[in-house]
Amino acid sequence: MAILVPSAEASQSMGCNGSLVGKGDSPVSLLQKCGEPIYRQSVCVPMLQLGWIVTPYRAGSPQAILANQCVPMEEWTYDRGRGAFLGVVRIYNGAIESVRDGERSR
Repeated sequence: MAILVPSAEASQSMGCNGSLVGKGDSPVSLLQKCGEPIYRQSVCVPMLQLGWIVTPYRAGSPQAILANQCVPMEEWTYDRGRGAFLGVVRIYNGAIESVRDGERSR
């Protein structure tokens, strides 16, 4: 059973079996401390990305643009017991990117 521990960064860590996992930890550490999630899914998270437009045959330097782009991540969901909120851990580029509360368990 996993328990969410409040922190200054608004739920950036989760307690599991007497240990904490949080932002920056590896998925291996998460599995060792919390076990297998009840659900895993791939998600597309829209994030602003800086890009450059280079127009051939046009004088001037490249133009910078900001655009929403899909950033692929994994979400692992942990059941923390009847009546408690699910723990949702988002993993990006080999590390925990965020921890948050999901829906309440029934």
